[in-house]
Amino acid sequence: MSIRLRLTLLYSAILALTLIVFGTALYTIQAQETMNSLRANLIQSGNGLAQSILNNYLNPNPNPPPIPPGPPPVPIETLSGDQAFNQLRERVIVRVLDPNGNLVASPFAGQEQDNTAQPLPLSADGLQTLKNKQVWWETSSATGDHLLIFDIPVIYQGSVTFIVQVAQSLSQRDQALAALSSTLIIAGFLTILIAFGIGWILSGATLRPIHHITQTAQVIGRESDFSRRVDYKGPNDEIGQLASTFNSMLARLQDAYQGVSRALKMQRDFVADVSHELRTPLTTIRGDLELLRREPPLPTDEQSDVLTDVVEESDRLIRLVNNLLILARADASQSLTRESISVREVMDEACRQARQLDRQRRIIEDVQDVSAIGDRDALKQVLLILLDNAIKYTTEEITISAEAMGNQVLICVNDKGPGMSNEKLTRVFDRFYRGETDSRIQGFGLGLPIAKALVEGQGGKIEIQSELNRGATVKVWLPSWHATRTAWN
Repeated sequence: MSIRLRLTLLYSAILALTLIVFGTALYTIQAQETMNSLRANLIQSGNGLAQSILNNYLNPNPNPPPIPPGPPPVPIETLSGDQAFNQLRERVIVRVLDPNGNLVASPFAGQEQDNTAQPLPLSADGLQTLKNKQVWWETSSATGDHLLIFDIPVIYQGSVTFIVQVAQSLSQRDQALAALSSTLIIAGFLTILIAFGIGWILSGATLRPIHHITQTAQVIGRESDFSRRVDYKGPNDEIGQLASTFNSMLARLQDAYQGVSRALKMQRDFVADVSHELRTPLTTIRGDLELLRREPPLPTDEQSDVLTDVVEESDRLIRLVNNLLILARADASQSLTRESISVREVMDEACRQARQLDRQRRIIEDVQDVSAIGDRDALKQVLLILLDNAIKYTTEEITISAEAMGNQVLICVNDKGPGMSNEKLTRVFDRFYRGETDSRIQGFGLGLPIAKALVEGQGGKIEIQSELNRGATVKVWLPSWHATRTAWN
């Protein structure tokens, strides 16, 4: 069942329940009000007739009319000259009974006298109640008409002398209530039917943006086009917030999808580059081995050169594999501890080893007494990579410094080399990328990617600032031990 149908049915059910409650309350109030009105009318009429009998018959005037000896009953007007009986409302039926329930008189207001009239129904319980000097209400359909009957005992000198019955037909009331009930049922049914149609239309209009979002999601899933967005121009209500959230999610998915695509491309390029770098020394080694297997054998001095070439290529292959292993571990943040590091000590060691590569090169240290949080061996590896690159690409002095910058430690390696263009700067951390095309400068293009992975694995960041013919400066930021300890305390 669709949400649209469920909403429409729920709306219709609530409306139907409301109409049922309203109709039932209206019917009940109307029935009660009409019944109360009839009861008030009968009470007024009955009390007036009972008082008239007391005043004019049981307290007779100088010329009282005789009491009829028995059937047939005579009109009550012959018992009294009072006009109370003539003032009764239309359709009010009056019967006067003796204390035993026998008919004494049977006038009908506004109608000719009916000497053949029968007494109104009176149950045994009602007669007993009247003998106990209490009024009695009852309804009856024994005469073929639905009647409301009010029985009043006429008490004189402590005894019940007459019983006055006042009745009125409930037929018109029943017909009016039946008409009201039919009207409420038909009107309620038509109202619910119309409301169902209106609710169906309104729910469709309300859910149309959600349907549009669903269609957009289906198209995106089918075409993998994360650049699409939900076009919603309505108010910023729940649906507007849903559309905005969906578009934000699509933006993040697009970024993630593009990131995955770039990662896959980099992975493919990486595998291709690794294959190329591995193939070169392996091909050289295989060719040299083939030379050693030649018959007749090569001269001894040539064999020695070939073996030297094999050793050099093997060393190169080992360095490449070691670099790849370091890079893989750095990517996975493996074996990187987070401890306090004396930057001065690590930098002294790195500079001492770097000077072994070029004893004529001047390396200037400008180091404050600062401590960073990270892995000591990883930091030393990063510094060796940066110093090695500076030695390769420049013949002038190299400056390395370290200082506290807020809650971080800044390490800078500056050289006076040829520098790099903006195009090269954007790719300098790509794996196997070498901006220098001079074949005399050895390397695999993995130094800076390894340095970047190691720095980020320690919670820091690295960047290079450079201009053509103005050298380059590599900046490394690491968390400061002193700032972190102060925050903990």
